[in-house]
Amino acid sequence: MTTDQYVITVDDLRRKYAGGFEAVSGISLSVARGEIFALLGTNGAGKTSTVELLEGLAAPSAGTVRVLGHDPYRERAAVRPRIGVMLQEGGFPSDLTVAETTRMWARCTSGARPVAEALELVGLGHRAGVRVKQLSGGERRRLDLALALLGRPEVLFLDEPTTGLDAEGRHDTWDLVRSLRDTGTTVMLTTHYLEEAETLADRLAIMHRGRIVTTGTPAGVTASRPARIRFTLPDGVPAGRLPLSLQAAAQGQRISIRTHDLQSSLAELLRWAAETGVRLTGLDARSASLEEAFLEIAQAESAGV
Repeated sequence: MTTDQYVITVDDLRRKYAGGFEAVSGISLSVARGEIFALLGTNGAGKTSTVELLEGLAAPSAGTVRVLGHDPYRERAAVRPRIGVMLQEGGFPSDLTVAETTRMWARCTSGARPVAEALELVGLGHRAGVRVKQLSGGERRRLDLALALLGRPEVLFLDEPTTGLDAEGRHDTWDLVRSLRDTGTTVMLTTHYLEEAETLADRLAIMHRGRIVTTGTPAGVTASRPARIRFTLPDGVPAGRLPLSLQAAAQGQRISIRTHDLQSSLAELLRWAAETGVRLTGLDARSASLEEAFLEIAQAESAGV
């Protein structure tokens, strides 16, 4: 991929605060045009500090950042009209209506969408006349997103976009983000919902203590982690009767097997159960999830592995 196909590039980026604490410790990454990129990490990993540098809200202590070919802090006037930012928490005048708030924001936005169009995009068209203070937490997040989309951004920064949304609202937001990606918008996403990252992201990076510890596609990050099989043996059937090759771990009659070849291990287990006439209850077999990979990475990093 050529350099001009990347709309975000970061090289050896560092951010140090007063007192010497370094929140971002020399990270490098690139985000392609029309890509959803998720930046994940434990609390205090440096995600927010990194995204603030990408958005041009602060200057890096060292290293370089380029968004759409420009330094987002020193060349803010060239970058700001082309990006949309959805902060983790907006601060709206509570007595204005949804439409008035959006109209006010649109007057500060170059080439803004019509107010009605922006509200319909996020499912708030029917709430246009409602005062902001009467909105639910989820509806306020939708309003945050509507304002971020007003300028038809080429790059969209989403910080915890579905916090407070119910399941339907979360899935509607996912569909909207995908549609934006499909029309060429680049999305930088931070979220604590790992299912959200696994569902939406084309690629992701996991940060820990200011560094990126792994990066790749969601499938690639999880592929190196073992799948698991869990089930309960009947009373009177000891775990020692299971095939040794399965390397089962037992807590009483509850059995857990971790494997890098889920299909073969599951086939062997079911063959053994059929041949011995043992019924396995609560059988659950699944590949590693992004959540499991994330927790394993965080624990290993914390332990210094």
